[in-house]
Amino acid sequence: MPSTASGSRGAGFTAARAAEVLERACRRAGLAGDGARLLRLGENALFRLAAHPVVVRIARSTEYLESARGEVQVSRWLTGESFPVTRVIDDLEQPVVVDGHPVTFWHLIEEGDRKATYGELGGILRDLHALSLPDTLTLPPYPVLDRTDRRIDAAVGVSEDDRAFLRKRARELRDRVGCLRFDSAKGPVHGDAHVQNLMVDRDGRVILIDLERFSHDVPEWDLMVTATEHHSLRWQTQEEYGAFVGAYGRDLRAWPGFPTLRAVQEFNMTTWLMQNVAEGPGTAAEYARRISSLRNDDAPRDWNPG
Repeated sequence: MPSTASGSRGAGFTAARAAEVLERACRRAGLAGDGARLLRLGENALFRLAAHPVVVRIARSTEYLESARGEVQVSRWLTGESFPVTRVIDDLEQPVVVDGHPVTFWHLIEEGDRKATYGELGGILRDLHALSLPDTLTLPPYPVLDRTDRRIDAAVGVSEDDRAFLRKRARELRDRVGCLRFDSAKGPVHGDAHVQNLMVDRDGRVILIDLERFSHDVPEWDLMVTATEHHSLRWQTQEEYGAFVGAYGRDLRAWPGFPTLRAVQEFNMTTWLMQNVAEGPGTAAEYARRISSLRNDDAPRDWNPG
């Protein structure tokens, strides 16, 4: 079993390791963890409990503790504003730290029979960015590349040449971001605003989830995700992207700083995926595809979602 020290660095964070933490966390919370189903393994592991309408979120290390605390605070704030957002379990301590992993507990969202649309994403972001943060809630600025070093250091099955390339690219991107001039006013920013972070419940309500990168910053950081997915990856049709732009009221691609934000998003998508290279050949192949195209800015981004 990995030690608490190794857990604090996020090394060896596998599905099996996360399941061990889940078992201990559920015992502490008085919940039954038997039969839980892994929903996702990325920056966090998400499990759906079999015996309770609860989703358990397990972070990679104690370095994510402040993010977990922020998620809880933001969820409670937005719930109080009647904003459609994922809700924490209020009668449990939030978060708890188990073997070096921050753990939070969330109400299960019973999904309906459709997925959220890009138009709905644009509308949710428009409404979110129009809110004013309360004085009682202090949020950090958007974490542009803050997890880059730990991802590069902790990834298993990645060549030293790749690590050196990614470290160099991170330095270049920090310099480029430092030269940007943003004209937008700062406000609440989701920080990972893609359509997969919306869920539609059985009543047809569109709900915002995954609050760990919530920030106080300029809205461009939220718009860059879908703009990059469309511009670089063609993951949306023209009609879908048009619906997003129409609902929000702005196409980020027209802004002179977009090429820099697009490079940041592509870099973040690659380093996020590299954390799970050891999980299977499919992930390893997708990482190889992404790192290869990052080395050539003119190469097509034939990436798969995931």
